Amino acid sequence: MVRAAYSLFMWLALPFLRRKLARRGEAEPGYLEAVDERFGRYAQPADRGRLWIHAVSLGETRAAAILLARLRAQQPGLRLLFTHGTATGRAEGQRLLQPGDVQVWLPWDTPGAVQRFLAQFQPCAGILMETEVWPNLATACRARGVPLVLANARLSEKSLRQALTLSWLSRPAYAALAAAWAQTTADAQRLAQLGAPVQGVFGNLKFDATPDAGQLAQGRAWRAAADRPVVMFASSREGEEADFFRLLKQKMALAQSSRPLLATKMRANEVQWLVVPRHPQRFDEVAALARQQGLSVSRRSGWSTGPTSADSARADLWLGDSLGEMALYYGLSDVALLGGSFAPLGGQNLIEAAACGCPVVTGPHTFNFAEAAELAEDAGAALRVPDMDQALELALQLAAGDGHARAVQAATAFAQAHRGAAQRTAQAVAALLAGA
Repeated sequence: MVRAAYSLFMWLALPFLRRKLARRGEAEPGYLEAVDERFGRYAQPADRGRLWIHAVSLGETRAAAILLARLRAQQPGLRLLFTHGTATGRAEGQRLLQPGDVQVWLPWDTPGAVQRFLAQFQPCAGILMETEVWPNLATACRARGVPLVLANARLSEKSLRQALTLSWLSRPAYAALAAAWAQTTADAQRLAQLGAPVQGVFGNLKFDATPDAGQLAQGRAWRAAADRPVVMFASSREGEEADFFRLLKQKMALAQSSRPLLATKMRANEVQWLVVPRHPQRFDEVAALARQQGLSVSRRSGWSTGPTSADSARADLWLGDSLGEMALYYGLSDVALLGGSFAPLGGQNLIEAAACGCPVVTGPHTFNFAEAAELAEDAGAALRVPDMDQALELALQLAAGDGHARAVQAATAFAQAHRGAAQRTAQAVAALLAGA
């Protein structure tokens, strides 16, 4: 009865979903691709037996890529069904496909759409990456005998509280899973509170990512050629950039009139500032916000051979308006501010920064990656401050060299110390497939 009420609500919401997709498609055309798939209607021929991996967005798709590489090495003939929920996730996932693979949208969680999806593809097993558990989908998989697992699973305290308020819906969904493989012990404990069958704490797959060597080398070469240190605001989010630009403008104005009080700290206008927004549809908006504060902007999309032109060298701000180049940007930067952590958004993943040897300054809000952030802080790979103003001050201090070498060494060691999740997860998937 409870799930029937939920299903009715989801069915009534279908017209609003179409409108939302149309609006999102104005900024990101990828949302207008194969819209009927969102409702369980697919053009592909019916098939069966693929391993299904669902990675809702960009971060989950990158984690899936790490696992998928290990699975393909173990099972060269693996056929994949890859599903997503966002345009950026789908675009990233397309790069991972091999002949024989299929990529579609995961349908909206109505009984009819879910049943059509499962009847069309008949996967041998399903892997949900990190967080996404839908009640009708989980129940239908169990009814059809499709083992569904939650891999690289994480659940913040905030998400747990939200799920517990709807425990009549969330508990049956989590209990319908065949297994949950948690990132951390704390995640495992929270998942168990929702009834998930936790069968292991495997660590975070993202520690096993290897930064693109070419990008990293290119970024470091550009940094070596720059005439001043580079500080990046990495994966910045809406609501944070305006505060960042306002404070930066103030510090630049102050630097024009006086030397810093600390000899170990640089002036704001002696540093090259770089901003890489989290969401690509906001590139133009972020550039406009910077210009509203009177900051000159040079965009990555306009660099032919790097940030070496006279215009780029004179710009107050470099804007990283490209996708798939975070290793390049971390290689280019001496220190990074962690986006999403200076507003109550939960922060972004700092593991890639550590793997690239780039120290991180975080704000107070890292609840989406709480344990990774705490471990990085304990290791000296990340430094936490209470607000954006102090983040800029600390970044200037690190850019001047004060503690920078020690932080770089700590970041690299931290990234190396937590590898191994990919192998553990791949072994668990192999056992799952053998059972299926």
